[in-house]
Amino acid sequence: MKNINTVIFDMDGTVMNTLEDLTVSVNYVMEKFGFPVHSSSEYRLYFGNGIRHALELAVPEGTPEEVIDEMLPVFKEHYEVHCLDKTGPYKGILELMQSLKERGYKMAIVSNKIDSAVKELNERFFSKYVQVAIGEKDGIRRKPAPDTVIQALKELGSTQEDAVYVGDSEVDFHTAQNSELPCISVLWGFRDKDILIDIGATVFADKPSDVLEILEKED
Repeated sequence: MKNINTVIFDMDGTVMNTLEDLTVSVNYVMEKFGFPVHSSSEYRLYFGNGIRHALELAVPEGTPEEVIDEMLPVFKEHYEVHCLDKTGPYKGILELMQSLKERGYKMAIVSNKIDSAVKELNERFFSKYVQVAIGEKDGIRRKPAPDTVIQALKELGSTQEDAVYVGDSEVDFHTAQNSELPCISVLWGFRDKDILIDIGATVFADKPSDVLEILEKED
């Protein structure tokens, strides 16, 4: 990919394996409200568009919106305590970021997770490499709207022509489209390749090192 000097990463399912801790916290809320729990393989398809959307998919059909409103703070309280029990970077991600840094790439993380959590996780795991981390907050639309990407590019001093988006889900693919960025879809995250192909994804990374190979490949 010629002229690319900026990489915008999604967080959950792309650089961070958060599935087990998210599953535990959502199931805690489901049990507390008397709803059936789900497996991590089911939740894998629910995550990617914010926790409220995941809860809407997890609860029985017809559950009132007011109940989901009540569930959200219970989830957030539990997840804040347990969000790092099993969560960590995917194997090979830190090595990828190190290689990108050595080659002069600028990096950001944008996520539909709560902004404070995104910044905390970035500070803990990726601050040596990632200059900007943006999550869900007031005044900025969630992905697939382009707002977080545009804000990240602005903070990095980059343009859309300079950048590529790396993510694992249909939300990420549509975020890249809405931001007018090329997209690299990763296959170690929360979505299977067939789902990504169905929505139009064409560039895939089987492992983190593939991202660098794609970026360095001559068009």
